[in-house]
Amino acid sequence: MHSISFHTYMRKINKEVDPQYLSCPIRNVIDKFGDKWSLLVLYQLHDKGTLRFNELHREMADCSQKMLSQTLKRLEQIGLIGRQVYPEVPPRVEYSLTDRGNPSCRTYPPSSAGRWSILTR
Repeated sequence: MHSISFHTYMRKINKEVDPQYLSCPIRNVIDKFGDKWSLLVLYQLHDKGTLRFNELHREMADCSQKMLSQTLKRLEQIGLIGRQVYPEVPPRVEYSLTDRGNPSCRTYPPSSAGRWSILTR
């Protein structure tokens, strides 16, 4: 299932939305991490560092390969993780957090998720 942002959804059904509502920091967090797997992927990469797809999948065994692949693509598209492909046979692909995606608890404690979402727009 392809997820769309709340703003896009409201435009499709021709509803006007208050701009203050859309700029709510908590809404930004939900838009980025509202699915079941994104926060878990970010946690694994933060906790263990750079991981290959199968290593990440082993850590998240209850996530299907298809869902993990979709989640990784989405997180890469919004700039929170990086994907490094090595020209080897078989191809080796590694995932890691970008500077933008590194939710370091020293810099941004979990209680300030709204502030962190603003900084990572």
